[in-house]
Amino acid sequence: MLKGNSLNKLEKLTDKLENLTIVRTVCSGLLNIIPILIIGAFALILQTFPVTAYQNFVQKFAGGRTMAFLSFVYSATFGVLSVYMTMSISRAYIHLKGDIKSEDINSDIGAMIASLISFFILAGAYLPEFSTDNVGPKSMFLAVITGIGASTLYYRLNIIFSKRKRRFFSSGADKEFNQMLSYIVPVALTAIIFALFNLLIIYAFDVDSFRMLLVEIINKIFSFGKVGFFKGFLFVLLSSLLWFFGIHGSDTLESVMQQYFAPGLEANQTAVAAGSAPQSILTKEFFDCFVLIGGCGSAICLLIAILAFSRNRARRGLGISAAVPMIFNINEMMVFGLPIIFNPIMLIPFITVPLVCYSIAYFAMSVGLVPVITHEVAWTTPVILGGFHATGSVAGSILQVVNVAIGVLIYTPFVRMLDKRDEKKYIEEFSSFIDYFRENEQMINGVRLIEQKNVYGEFAKVLCAEIEHGLKDNVVLAYQPQYNYDGKCVGVEALLRWNHPIYGLIYPPVVVKLAEEGNFLPELEEAVMLKAISDREKVLERFGKDIKISVNVTGNTIVTDRYLAFCKKLASKYDFSKMNMGLEVTEQAALSFDQRTIGIIRKIKDLGLALSIDDFSMGQTSINYLKENLFDYIKLDGSLVKGLFKNQNCKEIILSISKLAEHLSIKVLAEYVETKEQRDTLHELGCDLYQGYLYSPAVFIKDE
Repeated sequence: MLKGNSLNKLEKLTDKLENLTIVRTVCSGLLNIIPILIIGAFALILQTFPVTAYQNFVQKFAGGRTMAFLSFVYSATFGVLSVYMTMSISRAYIHLKGDIKSEDINSDIGAMIASLISFFILAGAYLPEFSTDNVGPKSMFLAVITGIGASTLYYRLNIIFSKRKRRFFSSGADKEFNQMLSYIVPVALTAIIFALFNLLIIYAFDVDSFRMLLVEIINKIFSFGKVGFFKGFLFVLLSSLLWFFGIHGSDTLESVMQQYFAPGLEANQTAVAAGSAPQSILTKEFFDCFVLIGGCGSAICLLIAILAFSRNRARRGLGISAAVPMIFNINEMMVFGLPIIFNPIMLIPFITVPLVCYSIAYFAMSVGLVPVITHEVAWTTPVILGGFHATGSVAGSILQVVNVAIGVLIYTPFVRMLDKRDEKKYIEEFSSFIDYFRENEQMINGVRLIEQKNVYGEFAKVLCAEIEHGLKDNVVLAYQPQYNYDGKCVGVEALLRWNHPIYGLIYPPVVVKLAEEGNFLPELEEAVMLKAISDREKVLERFGKDIKISVNVTGNTIVTDRYLAFCKKLASKYDFSKMNMGLEVTEQAALSFDQRTIGIIRKIKDLGLALSIDDFSMGQTSINYLKENLFDYIKLDGSLVKGLFKNQNCKEIILSISKLAEHLSIKVLAEYVETKEQRDTLHELGCDLYQGYLYSPAVFIKDE
């Protein structure tokens, strides 16, 4: 496994590659066609599910229309995959480069049209024998080349002609119509240049299209020597390399497979029929069953390594989503979603594992440990079954298991390496996000973070989902003690902390903000209450048996029927009047008083829970809270305590609140008390309960 400088260099290389326009274009283009790949994959699985009874049923059910339906879906997805790929890459390229002009809202459409025309020219659409076979997975390499090449050319031509658009097209017509007309020149020029290039290839190499030149080049590579170990080794190597660059390697090399390896099965079957021993080790089934286990890169090994050893929740989620198609050797979701393409960290195992599996299988058959293949097997047949059916022996299944086990061992350290690299990247993104939140906290209160169209918005979406997913397991409470003037601890405030498995403790306002935006704030506040109850015994041991434990709840939540029902359910298990627990209402501006809300709060208080008002001042809103005699405690607005020696009015306000509270039999508590001078002054003003760094910061009970 790579260590130290080698690992750092590999990570830097990976970062550089990921930021290249061509790499980002291909990766984005492949991700955009994942829905097509998934739909086509499941149609193929249902078509070829390797159970005889199932096949007989599907062939006969509804007069064969079910199989025809699946065939339609497969043909409309995988059958024209290169067309989708060309369009997707073209669109991705334009989006990465940015619109040519801010009002040019359809710039990607022009690029896609230019790319499609160029693709069909290079694919030989003008030939009488042209068919969907020319635009399926076999032409993925051509799709990548054309999608990037034509889009780049179109983009540059459009920049040149964008300055002259108004000269050629009337401004009186519909704006969007004019925009589409303005693409004619760059689209036409792109098509002409690609047509001339294709014509040059035809005359220079005596082929009927550029696509056929690619096919002949590939076939030429494999024209040396006899079919044997080295030719098969080269086939596996080249196929894996093509996949790494985002090109469907197996289908690109299909002509090689049919010419050199597929005939091996028929030769073996003929030998068996003649009473002779089969001799051909390399057959199509050999590669499908013992090399491409789970698809290219022997990806079933990668899947197992991720599910068993990866600590990255998103990566494990991808593995779970991709598991079903990968059982049937369809792994595009994993290859494009991880991604493996253009990922230097995954290059080594992605190429090494198939070559190791190939070598082991070839050796096992050449020395007679495993019979050579004599039975045709669908390439979608799952591991273990495939090995048994292909060889007619349990030894075939054992060989598959051995290859999978070795492949998992090879993939595992690289999966862990990905985890470490991603953790480092995520921490950097998290720090940037928290800095952004702190710097703009007041402004952010009026916007929805998860709807922001920037990197912070994307990060907020992910973090919001993670908080919701780990709501019950990751809530941690810190307890800040509250003291009276005599120095006795009389209570604690339970303060929310959310412990992320990678980032550690998250700034609480971020957690509350995202919980609110994700519509699970009530669940979060209920989890806080449950956590405080579970911590209660340890808290009492730490701070004293007679203290009050206060739990925060927002004004929006406390007045809901849901929270009332939650408190009633707890009251059926616990005697709150004896537990000395209370609720501290935050976000007082959101707390409105009418008969319904007053009734809910009174019912909660009647359950034995003491109620406190946070951030109390002399404003009209705060004074209104005292009318109904619902609250037992007032917590002074922090700005009053902080301004105690800076603004004389702060003293007057605190004195007035203290006198008012005394008449109403309500206790007053001051937060942010950091010095003895503050405490003594507050005492003179009638406030004898304190919370702040003068006594103690918030502490975690588990650390005591």
